[in-house]
Amino acid sequence: MQEYRINQRINAKEVRLIDEDGAQIGVVPIDEALRLADNKNLDLVEIAPNANPPVCKILNYSKFKYELQKKEKEAKKKQKESAINVKDINLKVMIDNHDLGIKIKQMKEFLQDGDKVRVRIKFRGRENIYPELGNKLANKIITELSEVGTLEKPPVKENAFLMFTMLPKKK
Repeated sequence: MQEYRINQRINAKEVRLIDEDGAQIGVVPIDEALRLADNKNLDLVEIAPNANPPVCKILNYSKFKYELQKKEKEAKKKQKESAINVKDINLKVMIDNHDLGIKIKQMKEFLQDGDKVRVRIKFRGRENIYPELGNKLANKIITELSEVGTLEKPPVKENAFLMFTMLPKKK
């Protein structure tokens, strides 16, 4: 959160002053601005220090800080809501049908929750010379998930892995 200079910490000779209602008073000497804020039992806060002259506003600083924190928290919340998580699922080429069924069910849940699913099928040892087994497994998974997801990246073999990514379907 940005730090604001308040009251005596403001080091400009004159400032553009805005009162607590948002009305512009104009350019005034810093002493007069401080006096006006003090008369109203409020703080003088430098809200635009880079302006020439700096812009200051008369307000309750603690209330101002609280409102900023609330806005920041709300922005973070919205940012988290819009972020798409990527869930990784690791499989072996020679996976049992029951285990595959459990993994597919898990992937469906992830896709229904709005998450991406990155599937990695691992080839071990001699399995590397049978890439068609991995492609067959990948195609089976893609067809099983087609009702809840769409293929983002087609299956690609990299080293000992066959990888692809599924996106949730738009509702």
